[in-house]
Amino acid sequence: MNPRAATLGAMETPTSRLAAMNLVLPSPPKPVASYVPGVRTGNLIFVSGQLPMKDGTLMATGVVPSAVSLETAQACARQCALNGLAVAASLCGGLDGIGRVIRLGVFVASDTSFTEQPKVANGASDLLQQVFGESGRHARAAVGVNTLPLGSCVEVEMLVEAAHNH
Repeated sequence: MNPRAATLGAMETPTSRLAAMNLVLPSPPKPVASYVPGVRTGNLIFVSGQLPMKDGTLMATGVVPSAVSLETAQACARQCALNGLAVAASLCGGLDGIGRVIRLGVFVASDTSFTEQPKVANGASDLLQQVFGESGRHARAAVGVNTLPLGSCVEVEMLVEAAHNH
């Protein structure tokens, strides 16, 4: 039996789990520079860094926590993960075509003394585990940086594995 199916229950899929959370996969965001949103090679999908764009607008700008609260940054990381899933899904036939989340790289625009980047990253990690169950558990780096593109407070890149070759 597929381990994801065993974890989520026989009738549940990533798509149904996302719907149960009252979340909708957005359209894949357009790149803001000279790159593609994602690249598939074999069963691996490398998703470019995603900003917390929602309805075409950045959810928050500035550094954490002086300009952006920890809670807002976590929500932004969650949106980055949703955007990344949209890119990955577009390259493997839909959300249910994602077999496993392998790795996240989470970049947090941080005040010099801020050391809670892992808590910000949990906004993305927790979402992926809720949607994919055990197959959503992943390796991760959470890094503090002084600035990010467009003044974003967080950026998330991901590596996922497609469920099937095509």
